[in-house]
Amino acid sequence: MNSEKSKSPLRDKSYAFAIKIVKLCQSLVSEKKEFVLSKQVLRSGTSIGALIRESEFAASKADFINKLTVSLKEANETEYWLILLHDTDYLGKEEFIQLQFECRELIAMLVSSIKTSKS
Repeated sequence: MNSEKSKSPLRDKSYAFAIKIVKLCQSLVSEKKEFVLSKQVLRSGTSIGALIRESEFAASKADFINKLTVSLKEANETEYWLILLHDTDYLGKEEFIQLQFECRELIAMLVSSIKTSKS
């Protein structure tokens, strides 16, 4: 995040998480020669932040909630791929624990944001 820090912890955390996912995928491809699962986790893991950014210019409150809901679905999918990578020995325990923690943190923040927006 080279630019000035934003005022949104959700935006910042999702961007930092996306960077970690990109680095994970680079490692999976170069070190473990894993190409299929890495593309899946790359797509879903980077989509979380992209959808949060899209929500900043939503056309309506319903559109805003929809973007965050899709982001939540991507975060849930990302956790699935992380668990699968761990259980198939592509992802070590320590890295898995850290990434899963951050993913679950994003999920909790998204759930909270969606609930707040609906009220």
